[in-house]
Amino acid sequence: MSYFEKHVFFCTNQRDNNEQSCGQCNAASLHAYAKKRIKDLGLNGAGNIRMNKAGCLDRCELGPVLVVYPEAVWYTYLDESDIDEIIDTHLIGGQVVDRLRLP
Repeated sequence: MSYFEKHVFFCTNQRDNNEQSCGQCNAASLHAYAKKRIKDLGLNGAGNIRMNKAGCLDRCELGPVLVVYPEAVWYTYLDESDIDEIIDTHLIGGQVVDRLRLP
C-alpha cells in the first residue's frame, strides 16, 4: 500500500523565456487553495491525499496542469471552481472529470 492514497502534483514552473508556463496561470495560488481545502476536509496526511508543488511536468503549453497518482490522470484547470470539481468528483468521488482531463 502507498503512503498516500492519492498524490496530486501541481506544475508551478515559470519559464524564463516568456513561453507559456503553468506559473503564469496562477498555479501556485491554486495549489495553495487545493492544499487548504484538502486540509479543511480532513483528507490530508498519511493514508489520505497529498498536494504537492512540482517543477516542470513538461506540459506547460496545455497549462496550468496537475496530475493525480496513482491513476496518472492529467488535468488542466482555470480557477477554484475547477479545483473544487477535481477534489469533489475525482479525489473524493473516484470519478474522472472528463471536461478537464488532458489526453
